[in-house]
Amino acid sequence: MSILFIVNPVAGKGKSLEFAAYIENTLKEKGIDYAMKFTTLKGEAEHIAKEAADGTYEKIVAVGGDGTVYEVINGLAGGTAALGVIPSGTGNDFVKTMKISPKLESALETVLNGEITAIDCGKVNGRYFINVASIGLDAEIVKKTEEMKKYIPGPTAYMAGLFKTLFQYRLQDVEIVIDDWVYKGKITLVAVGNGKYYGGGMKVVPSAKIDDGYFTVCLIKPMSKFKMLRLLPTIFSGDHIQESEVIILKGKKIRVSSKDPMILNTDGDISGTTPAVLEIIENRTSVIVPNK
Repeated sequence: MSILFIVNPVAGKGKSLEFAAYIENTLKEKGIDYAMKFTTLKGEAEHIAKEAADGTYEKIVAVGGDGTVYEVINGLAGGTAALGVIPSGTGNDFVKTMKISPKLESALETVLNGEITAIDCGKVNGRYFINVASIGLDAEIVKKTEEMKKYIPGPTAYMAGLFKTLFQYRLQDVEIVIDDWVYKGKITLVAVGNGKYYGGGMKVVPSAKIDDGYFTVCLIKPMSKFKMLRLLPTIFSGDHIQESEVIILKGKKIRVSSKDPMILNTDGDISGTTPAVLEIIENRTSVIVPNK
């Protein structure tokens, strides 16, 4: 068994480096064949995974957060290696969906001895995503948060980005086509889910299944800014779906267009603007999960 670990050393404020040391010690004790590579810049995990996805390794493991997993997934496209995850980021939404333990020892045990299952991936603008792609208020919050991070640390940057976006955001007219269903009008946001979670534990599409061949779509129609602010905390529990402005739908192909370009957020990465076509790719990736 040959395993490649791709480590993002800045994930979890350096937690990944501590994890890497434990992983190396454990694998040496067990006599397991492995390699470990560390990223030095954004996008490098994808390049490392792409070079390694030619059959050299049976398993390629992302040691980091959802951003690292997103890069590795795109690097693995077309390869035969199974994806493993050692969660060490701040959000870790993918492992919540896959029920992979957030604890290092358990997650490593899953990588070594877990079972392999096929999952779907979303695809948009030539790139894959595994959690959620979104357009609207939340995508703007992601953009503003990244801008704020230049001046303010993590959680504070998010709160600053949230409030700045809430008070500056203007609803736009869009056309959304979900298979044969059409919506025309203004939206607060639309979230296209392959997995259930995004944004560090927000259960935006509680009924999503990552292997059913469908997206689960959460469309939130216009609401007051006060109600937007009140709604956001309820997304963590999934209770937002009880609101009258929220529509939940299923579909395989989603088209979103707007008069002015709107930002597209895929797994926490700003990856383009509208118009956008999102497609579900069934059984696209093999993932190592805990034994049942």
